[in-house]
Amino acid sequence: MTPTNCMTAPASQDCGDAYGLCSVAQLIDVNAQRAPQSIYFIATQDGREVSFAQLQRICCELGPFFARHGARPGDVVSLFMSNGLDAAMLILAAMYHGVVINPINLLAQPSQLSYILDHSDTALLITTPEHAQTLQAMAAATERPLHVEVITDSSWLDRNRAAASKPDVVPAVDDAALLMYTSGTTGTPKGVVLSHGNLVANGINISLEHGLSSGDRGLAPLPLYHINALVVNLIAPLVRGGSLVMPPKFSATTFWKDAISFNCTWVNAVPTIIAYLIQSAPEDLDLDQLRSIRFCRSASAALPPEHHRAFERRFGVDIIETMGLTETAAPSFSNPIERHLRKVGSIGKPSGTEARVVDVQGHVLPNLATGEIELRGLNVMRGYLKNDTETTKVFTADGWFRTGDLGYRDDDGYYFITGRAKELIIKGGENISPREIDEALLRHPAVMEAATVGVNDSNYGQNIEAYLVLCDGAAVSANDLRDHCLEHLGKYKMPRVCYVVDDLPRGPTGKIQRLKLHDMDSNDIKESFYLY
Repeated sequence: MTPTNCMTAPASQDCGDAYGLCSVAQLIDVNAQRAPQSIYFIATQDGREVSFAQLQRICCELGPFFARHGARPGDVVSLFMSNGLDAAMLILAAMYHGVVINPINLLAQPSQLSYILDHSDTALLITTPEHAQTLQAMAAATERPLHVEVITDSSWLDRNRAAASKPDVVPAVDDAALLMYTSGTTGTPKGVVLSHGNLVANGINISLEHGLSSGDRGLAPLPLYHINALVVNLIAPLVRGGSLVMPPKFSATTFWKDAISFNCTWVNAVPTIIAYLIQSAPEDLDLDQLRSIRFCRSASAALPPEHHRAFERRFGVDIIETMGLTETAAPSFSNPIERHLRKVGSIGKPSGTEARVVDVQGHVLPNLATGEIELRGLNVMRGYLKNDTETTKVFTADGWFRTGDLGYRDDDGYYFITGRAKELIIKGGENISPREIDEALLRHPAVMEAATVGVNDSNYGQNIEAYLVLCDGAAVSANDLRDHCLEHLGKYKMPRVCYVVDDLPRGPTGKIQRLKLHDMDSNDIKESFYLY
């Protein structure tokens, strides 16, 4: 078929403007019709740009590539590669043709990777040369045919495009679009299945919360194998016709340079990135050049208030703290765009969702009472792939999703996270939030990052240990940490021991995986300070 036929693929002209749900494919078509020459995507490493018309054409012209390798609508195509134009286009092109795309965490261990490829029934695996040999060996060991496509250079995209073809099956709102495996802290990864409607619903929510328009451009340093980057940076701009700038990975050295050079109006980050930016800001950074940046969006983990305030003081850029999960297609809470309405330390108010706090029996709790946060909305996943047991566990009978996050709602309707249910420390029968201890330790000027965990103790049931990453060139002593903890925590909540390490175990966006602290050994520990 000709490109003209592709461009007449069914599309709701107002699905982006009127905020009616549609598929990702329809959003792509709408933007190609209403602003064909507007730039959608810019890659920082080589400056390559893609307009909305080009995006649609690329999506259309990659259809034969998927079909040639046996990937039909509803089949899973896995992607194991770093950020870049090719990765972004393949993700959107797969969705455009009804293929379910599965971006895999590049930090996945071989056993996890093998499990994901087998469990997902991957029909086609796309990667780059540095990973090819390992993945080809895994593919050869599978019982079903599994083609590994290796993207060797920047011309791959052009070589694998054919005459534009309208999809044989136009994806529907309820069709699966994205499969993402949770990194997890224990057990095998769970495959989260998200529909076109889930993704578009949260693209709409993000656009409304942040007041995004066609003139907005976001800096996207987070990996596309994480829900935050994929929905917030790749999908949300399609709602209002905005654009994104994507570096191959986060770099504290180039972060602000890219934001300034490419005229970004907002930036997307996680708490770890914010900590590194505070610590590693270039000395010659011209703060006047940051005035066009409306806000920095923080997500994926709770942002310590000390880092929140330090970032805003250092750069003069407001932070909007949000919160979401893979299962909720990224954010379910957001602070308001209006500065005077934000609350430091809060994840904000529900964003396009319903939320409540319940006790262990499922009874709704009053304001200020701590319990588990539950959610319900159009952005919430359909379930876990081939795992009805786990799906049933996380949904109540009336459709509320159990997040596993502990927190409370204040009298103004703002929500606060106090920790994860499975990470709660129970010392001598008292519930202690690890985050409370983390934040106290972060008030020490030498501490850049902190993570606290409970360990078995014969006297108390559990006791407290903390792992610290120090600021460059900083030093501490046991007496120094002891005095600091006594002042900010008191003796009962003071860690028994603090370990200094170079880095903390993390998920794909740098989110600290607290329970994996137990797996760190003596080789990981630089210093140990016993406080009592």
